[in-house]
Amino acid sequence: MTVQSLTTDHEYRLLCGMSAYLDAVSAAAGVGPESTTMDLDAPMSAYLALDGRLAVHPGRDTALVWDERHGWSFTIETHSGEDLLVVAYLGGELVPSPSRVREFVRAVHARTRRASPPAPPDLSGDRDDLLGLLLDYRAPHQ
Repeated sequence: MTVQSLTTDHEYRLLCGMSAYLDAVSAAAGVGPESTTMDLDAPMSAYLALDGRLAVHPGRDTALVWDERHGWSFTIETHSGEDLLVVAYLGGELVPSPSRVREFVRAVHARTRRASPPAPPDLSGDRDDLLGLLLDYRAPHQ
């Protein structure tokens, strides 16, 4: 097996694992997989458009964003098309269970006051560790 095929296999397994994980998280968050996108470039990231808006940020669409350095963040869209604004980070672990992500979304929706911009947690590790975390979400034939 060549180095190129090992790299391709590793990327394919990351793609399969992340796709399955995003499907599970989107279902837990109450949206379909069509609401998700991902980018396997370093740092790997994912975007999940959410239904509904925050009472403390009316008129702004909401989304979950995941990246391999900071894990999940709850974001709001800007009016100018600039970068998303982070409202909260889940923290704790890089690949939390979908039910934990769902509870994070509920907790942010329950807020009644705006908070200061949060500091991002450093959850970065190596891609082999990330792949190991995602293996449970992959279908058996992948």
